[in-house]
Amino acid sequence: MAEGRADPVEHFAPLRAELIGLAYRMTGSLATAEDIAQDTFLRWNAADRAAIDVPRAWLLKAAARLSLDHLKSARHRREQYVGPWLPEPVLDSEEAPQQAAHAHAQAVSVAFLLTLQRLSPAERAVFILHDLFETPFAEIAGLLRRSEAACRKLATRARAHLGEAEARQPIADAEARRIAGAFLAATRDGDEGALRGLLAAEVVLHTDGGGIRPAALNLIGGAEKVGRFFAGLARKRAGPPAPLLRMGRVNSMPGYVTLEPDGLPQTTALEVRDGRIAAIYIMRNPEKLGSVRASAAAWAARARSAV
Repeated sequence: MAEGRADPVEHFAPLRAELIGLAYRMTGSLATAEDIAQDTFLRWNAADRAAIDVPRAWLLKAAARLSLDHLKSARHRREQYVGPWLPEPVLDSEEAPQQAAHAHAQAVSVAFLLTLQRLSPAERAVFILHDLFETPFAEIAGLLRRSEAACRKLATRARAHLGEAEARQPIADAEARRIAGAFLAATRDGDEGALRGLLAAEVVLHTDGGGIRPAALNLIGGAEKVGRFFAGLARKRAGPPAPLLRMGRVNSMPGYVTLEPDGLPQTTALEVRDGRIAAIYIMRNPEKLGSVRASAAAWAARARSAV
């Protein structure tokens, strides 16, 4: 039996980033992940902590259980979602889930998260807990009320689905900024020739407005169609292009944040393969931009104080 733990914060605080990382990968929502981490703390605070031998294992399983409960309640909302669904963007400059100290912690690219979302909740839970957070199958079996053998099969199926999404070559910061900057300039100018030079032939454009802000209701595929789409937006634009708020990585991918004419931010993340943009992920849904809006306010405050 473990020694009594008088201060619940002492063991919880160092693990908070891991819990957010787990819940973010489970749900695709940073705001939900932060709520789940808080609910996990409340359960930890009320638990008989002296009887818990390994706090990290207990906390990870509690966060996974809360994430599974959330997925059950959110199933109908996801089915009724307007347009393509994308995970909530995370800016690498923030205190983000990928800051958790794990060998696989960089696995927060949008492609990887979208593939995770296509797994069943049980497959997702087994893969995240075992492969990303090193939880033994015996403990996962108790959480899911399945045998260890069944959990191993779930993990095998999950890895098969995720293999392609994981196999991404890292991009140096300088190259990431070059590609993102060139794409931003080409879309602002509506330069189809420049876009064709940047886009892979089978590029796919994902835009998530959540039915709240204008966005393409379907995926747009192919370099020609995607180039025409951005050229059309540039022609229709009334006034100067959207100001750039921050150039950097979005979900560990080359990207940037702009301030759109409606006064709300927009994030753009670029999946790059073999030097070409293979997928574009644009987040416009204000319900998924809370952390980005907070960051934008902080950037503006720092800029004012520097003057």
